[in-house]
Amino acid sequence: MKKIISTFAIVLTATCAIAQQEAMYTHYAFNTLSINPAYAGSREALTITALHRSQWVGFKGAPTSQTVNLHAPIGEDMGVGLSVMHDKVGPVNATSVFADYAYKLPLLNGKLSMGIKAGIDMFNIDLTNLTAIDAGDVAVQNFSKVNPNFGLGAHYSTDKYFVGLSSPRLLPLRYYPDNVQGYKANEKIHAYLMGGYVFDINPKLQVKPIALIKTTGAAPTQAELTGIATLDKRLELGAMFRTGDAFGVIAGFNFDNSLRIGYSFDWSYGLNTGRYNAGSHELVLRYDFVQGVKKKIVSPRNF
Repeated sequence: MKKIISTFAIVLTATCAIAQQEAMYTHYAFNTLSINPAYAGSREALTITALHRSQWVGFKGAPTSQTVNLHAPIGEDMGVGLSVMHDKVGPVNATSVFADYAYKLPLLNGKLSMGIKAGIDMFNIDLTNLTAIDAGDVAVQNFSKVNPNFGLGAHYSTDKYFVGLSSPRLLPLRYYPDNVQGYKANEKIHAYLMGGYVFDINPKLQVKPIALIKTTGAAPTQAELTGIATLDKRLELGAMFRTGDAFGVIAGFNFDNSLRIGYSFDWSYGLNTGRYNAGSHELVLRYDFVQGVKKKIVSPRNF
């Protein structure tokens, strides 16, 4: 049985290398800059966000993801940011470094922001630690590649709601060693639509429904639905559902006007993957450097 499961894991990894969605995050609403450059500067402070995700804990070669984002406003109508992301899936490592720029315009009761991101994707796959079925297989090797890429996004927000549309990588990429025919890994173009609303139930309770729809030519369209209740503007408790994949819980705490910590756990139900792992864990930290900001900032910001 162990050999069967190991074989399945290798096949799954190879399949993902050919047609893989970009990294998924349960805290997508708190990690917006990773997918939408128009979000840069929207929190009206220098903001640093760090996230770690361990997916399918206990499954050998399961994905792990880390992101570090920072962004800040420049004047009243611009924002800049930097996004660093790393993914590891079995023998595959992918690291991205992108700079973000956003320009904001007042529109109705909110702001419309248009953004662009540009940077590099670094890809490395090391198959030398895997056992080849055929000895001397030329595909069993270590190879790397670096590619430039860019993305676009739009983000509209008010005090009560937001909606964003983006595609963080507009150049489809192929990774393969030059001396191997028929062996390749593709990255497809992804598009994201995200939105959320704040319902003020009473002075001490807010409810925030948030949704993300992501689509790519490499996989079926997927939706994530999250509902978060905020108690006394401090404690956050909620639930999430990802179509065809997982459901789970999410929690967070706002310590003051600057620091937030969040945790989530989700359990896979699709394709019986939940039988072979102990779920997925995610931890996120966000800090807003509000000192020295002249403009009064609403605390906490809703999104």
